[in-house]
Amino acid sequence: MDQNSPETSEPRTRRKPSRGAYLIPSLFTVGSMALGFYSIVLGLRGEFQLAVLLIFLAAFLDGLDGRIARVTMTESDFGREYDSLADLMTFGVAPALLCYLWGLDTFGRIGWLVPFLFAVCAATRLARFNVHTGTQDKRFFVGLPAPAAAGGLGSLLYVADASIDASTETLLAVGRLGLLSALLIFGLLMLSTFRYYSFKELDPRRRWSFRIVVPIALTLLLVVLHPPAVFLLVSGAYALSGPLLWLKGRIRPGAVEALSSEALDSTAGSRVAGSPLPLAAHRLVETADDSNNPDDPDSSNNRN
Repeated sequence: MDQNSPETSEPRTRRKPSRGAYLIPSLFTVGSMALGFYSIVLGLRGEFQLAVLLIFLAAFLDGLDGRIARVTMTESDFGREYDSLADLMTFGVAPALLCYLWGLDTFGRIGWLVPFLFAVCAATRLARFNVHTGTQDKRFFVGLPAPAAAGGLGSLLYVADASIDASTETLLAVGRLGLLSALLIFGLLMLSTFRYYSFKELDPRRRWSFRIVVPIALTLLLVVLHPPAVFLLVSGAYALSGPLLWLKGRIRPGAVEALSSEALDSTAGSRVAGSPLPLAAHRLVETADDSNNPDDPDSSNNRN
């Protein structure tokens, strides 16, 4: 057969997924939402540790639905919006209510206003993510992700509920102040423009060094010995990684410019939002975009 014939020269098109395939990611989203709702029910019963574990499990399901949608080629605007609404309840309303039910009601009006502020910050963070989808570097999140904020808050609540005796008023007061402060800090980090690694580029199918087995084994051992402490340590370290990355950019601006240039090359000229040095990096990316714009008569590419 001639190699230049239409049968061999035309590229193969991927098979369009069936309508039922679009339900698969949504089922994981519904499962995450159900876990968040039932965690509130457990909080009303006073079972806070189990409620926090359900939020952790919901975060795991939340990480799966997007990957499944990409693998099955069933990504859609409906799925993205539906996932955000589910995340608002599971990672915004549920952890805020659990903190209030644990003991923040003793602060009066402040006791419910601060959890409400956390939920508002989560809603704003999710809405901003949907607006910027497709226009930012996929290797980074702009602002602390809502599941990470809920995980950090839940870890602190788990440790407080497991360690503090209800008969010790002093420790209870410290725990309540800690939760109140954590709600404010995690809420503001969600609204910030700090950049957090998304880990979307990690490919489990690639060849890894055998040396990685040791830290993985140690991590699993620590999780088995004391899960709340490990979750609190990991979530706290991840929450601090954004401000530390921004601080590194302030100390070494050249590193931030190199990171922004690399992100620009990897996204074929798309704009990168929320750099560790927001103003400088944003201007750098906009300058690169404008210089490559073929529709701009003043562009350097259109000059004779």
